[in-house]
Amino acid sequence: MSILQTLNLTESSKQLGVTQSAMSKTLHQLREDFHDKIIVREANQFILTKKGEKLKEKLPVLMQQLDNLYAPELMEPSFCERKFTLASSDYVAQAILPSIFFNIEIAAPNVSIEYKLWHKDSLNKLAEQDVNLVATIADSIPDNLYGKRMAEDQLAVVFRSAHSKANSDMTINDYIEGRHILISGGGDKDSPVDHALSMMNLNRHISATVPFFQAAIELLLKTDTMLTIPLHIAADFAQDYDLQIRRLPIDIKEQQYYLLWHAKYHQDPEHRWFRDICFPLIKNHLERTIEHGMKLIHTHK
Repeated sequence: MSILQTLNLTESSKQLGVTQSAMSKTLHQLREDFHDKIIVREANQFILTKKGEKLKEKLPVLMQQLDNLYAPELMEPSFCERKFTLASSDYVAQAILPSIFFNIEIAAPNVSIEYKLWHKDSLNKLAEQDVNLVATIADSIPDNLYGKRMAEDQLAVVFRSAHSKANSDMTINDYIEGRHILISGGGDKDSPVDHALSMMNLNRHISATVPFFQAAIELLLKTDTMLTIPLHIAADFAQDYDLQIRRLPIDIKEQQYYLLWHAKYHQDPEHRWFRDICFPLIKNHLERTIEHGMKLIHTHK
């Protein structure tokens, strides 16, 4: 660019702090690349060829565009019009999504959210799915995924206060002889339970299968059944309904809750803004309801 402006190799070499020989090599390379002389001698001076004139006109814009590619991108929420896709259980949609959307609407009114139900077995295929962020249980994090651990929680047994076992401890016999409601939506509710029972040559009786947490709670309130769900969810529902919570009488390791995203989004400033909103809201909800659940479960030892 300096050669096109000065039309003088000596002056250009001084501006750029390189030798005149290096500048001559640069001009030679430009001539080869563009199959044109670029600058030619006219009497005692150099003038631009037509190609040189076009380069002088267009290069500043092209150089600025190149500089812009190197510059860090900025996220201005009020100008963002992106749609973000969040995936998790129907419980998160019911209990936490409203707070997430409220915070987004204040800062970025033109941003939209699509919520998808999530199955933890889909974690290895996250790159193939149209999902920006997933809140899920995970035993390990697949390659090319980034994430933050939010909390760990245990499974618990919940039933209505009018249940025949409401005034006693929950034994393994009570559990396998009971009538159970199973939540089929997603895959991170109580899937380890039947595996653990089968290792003990035991099984439980599933009286009803429904896709959503709220539907399961409604059945639970009207029947002598029990439901196995994460403690934090049991505690949250127990604040609004007359429910009893007991420890699961089976030794199952605590479940790890993560917020995860694919590596292709990791440096994206808009995505970073989105996950920075979601993470504390989900994490704080988990921690608060887990703590409340531990208080409730301890009253029934």
